[in-house]
Amino acid sequence: MAAERMLTINFPGKLVFGNGVLQQLAEDIVVQGCKSVIVMTIKPLLPTLTAFVVLLEENEIDVIVDTSIEKEPSFADFNAVLAQYAQIPADAVIGIGGGSVLDIAKLLAAQLNNEQSLEDIVGNGLLKGRTIKLICAPATAGTGSEVSPNAILVDHENQKKGIISPFLVPDAVYVDPLLTVGLPPAITAATGLDALTHCLEAYTNKFSQPFIDMYAFEGMRLIAANLVEAVNNGGNVKARSEVAMGSLLGGFCLGPVNTAAVHALSYPLGSMFHLAHGLSNALLLPYVMEYNYIAAPRKYAEVALALGCNKQETDEETALAGIAKVRELISDCGIPARLRDLDIPQDAIPKMAEDALKITRLLINNPREISLLDAITIFNAAY
Repeated sequence: MAAERMLTINFPGKLVFGNGVLQQLAEDIVVQGCKSVIVMTIKPLLPTLTAFVVLLEENEIDVIVDTSIEKEPSFADFNAVLAQYAQIPADAVIGIGGGSVLDIAKLLAAQLNNEQSLEDIVGNGLLKGRTIKLICAPATAGTGSEVSPNAILVDHENQKKGIISPFLVPDAVYVDPLLTVGLPPAITAATGLDALTHCLEAYTNKFSQPFIDMYAFEGMRLIAANLVEAVNNGGNVKARSEVAMGSLLGGFCLGPVNTAAVHALSYPLGSMFHLAHGLSNALLLPYVMEYNYIAAPRKYAEVALALGCNKQETDEETALAGIAKVRELISDCGIPARLRDLDIPQDAIPKMAEDALKITRLLINNPREISLLDAITIFNAAY
């Protein structure tokens, strides 16, 4: 039985899902009477966004397009963006991109016109409000940032910090699976496995909730059934659409329940070795599952069923089939299976374990407690 915790859900005010909804986003911004918008995006998407920007400009809307966020963002990156646009009378901030871009867009909308400094809002529930419209459109099927109350930045000491607030949930979200069609296979794989991890960690969470389990289970099912096809045949719009929906469902899990040890242990891989977040999660997922399943065998057996495995004689056996299925998925997606494959030095493991244990807001959710020695053991297993 999951531990008791109050269920609080902050859904976006509007959600539009479908191929080509970027066009509708532009039309909706015009109808809403915006005069000035800031679009946070990435350079590879600029050709795709040409018609979008033209439509806004034809309707006399000032459009600023920013492509400065190219990797997982730091406090310094965000402060540079905020300083650049502090004097712009923007009506809306629109994030169109992967999780890093969306997180910066969310924070920018919150911090324009806000007296609080970035340091003031780090943590849970410290942001006091947001006065500017926030719209997100994900261009990867992965982070779920478009519907979550979370934004993650790397601080001045190279530690990942979370800013969590209902004010970071966008007013409107437009999920256009066509935006993901041009993604390279490696990014499709890593972001898809990140989304799978969101669903899996919410479902097996110490504080899991039946309402969120519905999203988590269906998200796992959609991603497991379609990710390999999306990786190997990026032009398959149906597979892209199913993975995008799975990712969206994973995003809905992040606010009310959130992730656990896979994410906590992956943080040092990002901050110390600059591995992409999704890749870090994929590397650790089967090893954390192996550590966890004995603490919640029924839940992990249900995970296996969501992943497409057959029921075995016991929950434990079914759970093990699920772990084997995750390894198979990772392999079929072409993702490295071990830390050594990415030149992570084994002597970095004690420091990584130490840093991971600082992420108590996530470790508290894990179905099985993790000590420093346990974290070292999991990293060594993944090595």
